[in-house]
Amino acid sequence: MTLTSREIAQYIDHTLLKPEATRADVEALIAEADDLGTYSICVSPSMLPLTLPEGSDLKIAVVCGFPSGKHHSSVKAAEAALSAQQGADEIDMVIDVGAAKEGRFDDVEADIRAVREAAPAPVVLKVIIESAALTDDEIVGVSRAAVAAGADFVKTSTGFHPAGGASVEAVALMAKTVDGKLGVKASGGIRTRAVAEAMIAAGATRLGVSGSRQVVFGDEAPGAPSGY
Repeated sequence: MTLTSREIAQYIDHTLLKPEATRADVEALIAEADDLGTYSICVSPSMLPLTLPEGSDLKIAVVCGFPSGKHHSSVKAAEAALSAQQGADEIDMVIDVGAAKEGRFDDVEADIRAVREAAPAPVVLKVIIESAALTDDEIVGVSRAAVAAGADFVKTSTGFHPAGGASVEAVALMAKTVDGKLGVKASGGIRTRAVAEAMIAAGATRLGVSGSRQVVFGDEAPGAPSGY
């Protein structure tokens, strides 16, 4: 797969979710995302509301129930609703991974549906499933639950789970399961152009990346000008 730097950038949610992130850090994230031409930024909900550069097409994504997913559905729903009111275009929610491990996919679906109803379209809902912590059968089960609950994307990882982040195999399985009904976001451990392109080839339609300049431009990255 051969994509231009601009095409790669349009797959990326330029991400900053470190607990120690400051408002100045988020302002720098927005400036870099605007410079690179990424699709969106992804930040913690406490950073809202945000001001984007005049005329910017940049979308704002925030996380929900992050990073454990062990929040009550009503709490996730309230968090999502507030984020949407404060300007979020997209919500990346974490499922209860334990419910998936127990095969309680109806409960996973209900959890997702609560957030969907609290933040209806046109807000985009992405469902973080922690694919590295799940078996193939569990990945299939939660992906089907996301489809049934009306989500817009399934997403591999928070990037915080000790089991790891995205894998080509998980992305391919998720893409096969949702069969074009939902997008697939690969997130967690994507640090090079080659890995990003492999995820896209496997079926990813969005990428969660913190080191976006390196992914967009590879080894030629550091001085790449605005308007490339």
